[in-house]
Amino acid sequence: MEPFKHGGKVLVEALEKQGVKRVFSVPGESFLAALDGLHDAGIDNVVTRHEGGAAMMAEACGKLNGTPGVAFVTRGPGATNASAGVHIAFQDSTPMVLFIGQVASDQRDREAFQEVDYRAMFGPLAKWVAEIDRVDRIPEYVNRAFQTAQSGRPGPVVLALPEDMLSSPCISEATPPATLPSAQASEADLEAVLTAMQEAKRPLVLLGGRNWSPEAAQAIAHVAEVFDLPVAASFRCQDYLDNRHPNYVGDVGIGINPKLAQQVRDADVIFSLGARLGEMTTSGYTLLECPVPNQNLVHIHLDPNELGRVYHPTLAVTADAGEMALQLSAKLQKTPKAARRDWTSSARSNFETWQLPVETPGALKMENVICHLNDVLPDDAILTNGAGNYSAWLHRYYRYRDHGTQLAPTSGSMGYGLPAAVAAKIERPNQEVICLAGDGCFQMSMQEFGVACENNANLIVLISNNGMYGTIRLHQQKKFPKRPSGTSIRNPNFAAFAECYGGFGAVVETDAEFVEAFAAARASGKPAIIEMRIDPNALGPMAKLEKLDT
Repeated sequence: MEPFKHGGKVLVEALEKQGVKRVFSVPGESFLAALDGLHDAGIDNVVTRHEGGAAMMAEACGKLNGTPGVAFVTRGPGATNASAGVHIAFQDSTPMVLFIGQVASDQRDREAFQEVDYRAMFGPLAKWVAEIDRVDRIPEYVNRAFQTAQSGRPGPVVLALPEDMLSSPCISEATPPATLPSAQASEADLEAVLTAMQEAKRPLVLLGGRNWSPEAAQAIAHVAEVFDLPVAASFRCQDYLDNRHPNYVGDVGIGINPKLAQQVRDADVIFSLGARLGEMTTSGYTLLECPVPNQNLVHIHLDPNELGRVYHPTLAVTADAGEMALQLSAKLQKTPKAARRDWTSSARSNFETWQLPVETPGALKMENVICHLNDVLPDDAILTNGAGNYSAWLHRYYRYRDHGTQLAPTSGSMGYGLPAAVAAKIERPNQEVICLAGDGCFQMSMQEFGVACENNANLIVLISNNGMYGTIRLHQQKKFPKRPSGTSIRNPNFAAFAECYGGFGAVVETDAEFVEAFAAARASGKPAIIEMRIDPNALGPMAKLEKLDT
């Protein structure tokens, strides 16, 4: 006789069929049956300290693996806490599935304890939101969730799980894993793009979106070499092409190199491979005119709804950009280079000049910190960050070499860096993981350092401590000079915080102290925090507070 199975067991079996190896959760009484299902499963359940951390860790896994990251949270406050991670996944086009415990079905629509209408709540933030009413339909819903999260433009799916549904008996069997449609371009589209690349006089390739791979990165490098194309990265997609490659010309995002911005404007053809061309990548929709750009726009995107959504393309291709890079590379033999050597070499030269460090105030300089990371970290080191002015040094000076080594939210969410680093180190234990955070950014998720210690995830957190919300202070000084308000923060001793968890902690105030502490943190084999006390006048690579005060 077949042993008794409840809905929680069926749910976990369905996840195993989808290839899920790890989930992130904060336990809740509303999904006890699902927790019971995980007890004997071959799925690692990483228990986090806050639902926002669980959702961000799941999102980071989705970024790293290209398959949906999975999180479980309880109803009401648990779901609202997790919403930040869902928003990140939506804006970053990251496949993710969030499961939320729900009130029992016989209590719905009474405003029962912690009851929320999740379709209404998450409707604008997710690709699909549903509630599983029947235990025998769990496999069907899970399959559709994974299909939806990965198809077209990837993104998050939210499934609510009524408590009584999960505990009900069931004999349903899990379905096969989701089958994704072909994402390749047609032969006609390939020929059209190749012709445009050959004939363009001042082209610029812009990489972005999801579903890229190391193989796709090598393929686009090959295409760039054959056609002598300058290649830029959209906002926080700097690991899509080895930054040392002679055709890589920088990132098109916040704090863009002014000369690269001008090159975007001067281009006659923009080849957007996967990028949505959102606000950050287009400098507030100014680098390209809306709705018809001055440049010819060849826009390749997996979701046809993104083509023409903001900008009118000259050529629109519905295809996965990474897959198309592989297809384009495969079709190239020894096509002669187009006569545009000066155009590409000039863009590369501008990038090299832009990477020369500009001195900022203080004895400990962020530009020197990032340059040291360039010198000592291996190519496959993963760097994570949230939001804040501190990230401007990272984006400007760090050279990403391997694909899949940049984890940062294009949504600009604070608090992301540490949960992402925890997920990355658990997922990739043999790779070094470095989290950069501001003092304000870190404190939005600092409790997740305990998860790193509990799981022996020896990541290193570099906290830029200037005693303020620096980004807001910068804008405040520009708009309301000499009237600081609500931007100063009092901080703990971050190194002592690390030591309280059994980790490595250090406080540094000079460049030399940082070099020594970073070596010690790497050698410690423990989760580590290095508190970097930065001069408050250093607000960014090009912004100094005392200059703004005058």
